[in-house]
Amino acid sequence: MNFLDLAKQRCSIRSYINKPVEKEKLEYILEAGRVAPSACNKQPQRIIAVQDPENIKKVQKAYKTFGAPCVLIICRDERDALVREFDNKCSGDLDIGIVTDHMMLAARQLGIGSLMVGLFDPRIIREEFGIPEYIQPTALLMLGYPLNGFLDPNRHLTQRKPLNETVMMEKYCEWTSKGK
Repeated sequence: MNFLDLAKQRCSIRSYINKPVEKEKLEYILEAGRVAPSACNKQPQRIIAVQDPENIKKVQKAYKTFGAPCVLIICRDERDALVREFDNKCSGDLDIGIVTDHMMLAARQLGIGSLMVGLFDPRIIREEFGIPEYIQPTALLMLGYPLNGFLDPNRHLTQRKPLNETVMMEKYCEWTSKGK
């Protein structure tokens, strides 16, 4: 399968069957995250793989897990952050997004569904999993086999804006419904 076909097949899954993610498949997914690029190769990701039902309940205190049998708590190590000197923008969250995207695509390739969540209470995750202050819980990645299958990859034809509404050539210009 080519990359674009794989990317179109990836979708957010919000209900899972009660079947664990096999060890070798989880390791493959984690390896995809490990090889993801990061700014200046800082590799700020620190990932806690959660599969024990008691630990899943700890995650659920911070956000619902949709029945996922595996949750990856994806954190960012702040101790060696790459910060843009012009405006103090840290590259760490971008790096975490790239790592997470690699893992979501690897999961889909294996027939495993995923859901990336950023809207959770990091304080609860920090407390429940003993995470030090310099490690920032940044994303949760739910993993598991979809209860209702995957979405149709052709949904992008109607559910995504066309390129001419999101891409500009050579300079920024506002898009309007009148095509200006």
